[in-house]
Amino acid sequence: MRMRMMLVVVLSLYAVVGNADVVDQALAQYRSQGASEFNAAAGKALWDKSYPDARGGEARRCAACHTADLRQPGKHTQTGKVIEPMAPSVNPQRLTDIKFVEKWFLRNCKWTLGRECTPQEKGNVLVFLRKM
Repeated sequence: MRMRMMLVVVLSLYAVVGNADVVDQALAQYRSQGASEFNAAAGKALWDKSYPDARGGEARRCAACHTADLRQPGKHTQTGKVIEPMAPSVNPQRLTDIKFVEKWFLRNCKWTLGRECTPQEKGNVLVFLRKM
């Protein structure tokens, strides 16, 4: 039992370190693309802001599917599919794969904002998510 508990602790620490590496790698990439100092408050503001749907539908926002409490599961507004919590503190799988992070930024920014996110916006959101 003690060994099992130690394994859980070690794996949890590995996930946290993995998150930091991926986020730091992404932030460095965004800086090389012209982004400046990242700001968690700006990331939260983007997360909570409503954006008009280009097709005339209801306004969209990140928190509509992912919820305002990132420690809780969300649900896609159109498909009803459950979305695991975004907060790395409760979902250690979040922010551990740079290709996955970039894929979802591309898809979700286009759907929510109607365009791709800028490197500054992506960095702001990542520092916001990392604090959760």
